[in-house]
Amino acid sequence: MVAVASRIRLEDRECPLSTTVEHVGEWWTLLILHDAFDGYTRFDQFQESLGISSSMLTTRLKTLLADGLLERRPYQTSPVRHEYVLTELGRSLRPVIVALAAWGNSRLTPTERSMILVDAHSGEEVEPVVVDAKTGRRLDDSAAYVFTAGPAASDAMRSRYAAWPAIPAEEA
Repeated sequence: MVAVASRIRLEDRECPLSTTVEHVGEWWTLLILHDAFDGYTRFDQFQESLGISSSMLTTRLKTLLADGLLERRPYQTSPVRHEYVLTELGRSLRPVIVALAAWGNSRLTPTERSMILVDAHSGEEVEPVVVDAKTGRRLDDSAAYVFTAGPAASDAMRSRYAAWPAIPAEEA
């Protein structure tokens, strides 16, 4: 496992956003995951695609392995060579990568976009949105959907969210 200094403040250790950013918030990590979703599996493929140094790629891959987002499998025996394959946990990040790319594209005109998401069967461009699974409502309205303390929240987390005023019913 790679020893990396934690950037998370002690009081944020229970926050799912802070802990997620600790695992996937680094520039190269997101790009490696993006390449993995595009089917890249071998060290040389990642390196050529990203133009990343061997030492940086080795460090990032070790972190992704330690975090359980990739697994290493031998694909050749003489000499032994390994490929890096997304785990179920790693594959679960696809909607996050898609949402980040969509957010980036939303700030560009259609002619400025170097990569778009399309339906694999029709070839039609799609517009990813994050919705509530139960209601289908978009979650981009920060007045309608707010974070609050969960069942495992510490006193500090409960205090943080207790400080926020409740949303009046007519605004919800």
